[in-house]
Amino acid sequence: MTSPAAMATESCRPIFVLGCPRSGTTLLQQMLHSHPRIAFPSETRFVHVSYENRHDFGDLERAENRRALAEWITRGKDTKFKVLELDAADVIEEIVHGPPTLGSAVAAVFRTYARSHGKPRWGDKRPSYFRRVPMLQRMFPDAQFVHLVRDGRDAVSSLMRMPWFKGDLHAAALTWREAVDTGRRLGARLGPGTFYEFRYEDLVAEPEDELVKLCAFLGEEYDAEMTKAYKHARRTVPSEREWHLRTHEAPNSRNVGAWRDRMEDGEADLVEHVLASRLLHHGYGLTDVPRPAAAQLARFHRLAAHRWRSRHAHAALDRLARSREPNPVVSRLTGPVPLTGRSED
Repeated sequence: MTSPAAMATESCRPIFVLGCPRSGTTLLQQMLHSHPRIAFPSETRFVHVSYENRHDFGDLERAENRRALAEWITRGKDTKFKVLELDAADVIEEIVHGPPTLGSAVAAVFRTYARSHGKPRWGDKRPSYFRRVPMLQRMFPDAQFVHLVRDGRDAVSSLMRMPWFKGDLHAAALTWREAVDTGRRLGARLGPGTFYEFRYEDLVAEPEDELVKLCAFLGEEYDAEMTKAYKHARRTVPSEREWHLRTHEAPNSRNVGAWRDRMEDGEADLVEHVLASRLLHHGYGLTDVPRPAAAQLARFHRLAAHRWRSRHAHAALDRLARSREPNPVVSRLTGPVPLTGRSED
């Protein structure tokens, strides 16, 4: 049995939630934030952008460059720093007086957020993090990753209804396939102490049971407030974000299987056909749909090939960028968040 001291050491690791968009990651974020030890904000959208633009800020050993990075994080038009409701000037000083690495600057923001909530641990969620785990591990090698999987037919049908989604049915299905394939690879590579995967359907059907298991993975004691995350969501998730209003309700299975009403027969045939083996792997039953038209399948596979080439091109560019980094990117801000004063190096 893990001792309290060992659990305290283990349970200061950053937590990242990932998955295909429309798989319940916002619900899970709200549940995690409802834990008394974990601060888990809405999507901030500055982590991966700051990594991709890290060369623009130059040598972070220089205080003026750390200040420029901090100004961009807190006041740049491409970030959502405002959702944290932190004083930008305070965060800027945290970064300027912190260790000279990109990961430390990012950690300083989340640690300040955690401290503002009186919590010793922080996390971040963004569905597309499934594509960016190598980046996150470079900055936070001690991080834990939680992958939430939803029935691909429900995820795709929901994604197609989103006003912000610009792809078509093929792109939506491929995004789900990429997410679950990446999850399988990550599970094998990272191991059970670092990577945890479970299903949205199980979470909403038996929230307490699933959250108890999740907390065990995180090295935390389960807290019943996690199943009442809707109370926090009603205060923090704006009503105009209609696609997240389900977080205002107690967990329920009302939308499980909604794809049957949302998709036309031809759409459902294509999605189930191209995702069939993955659906079965994750315990989702099939409906024995007819084979889609050859033209539809060809279009899907062309898009898959294009995305494969793009991923490999991006990976090659990142390897080049890594060879030219003026500083390490790893965070030097580790351990529990101090609940008073500035984070220590």
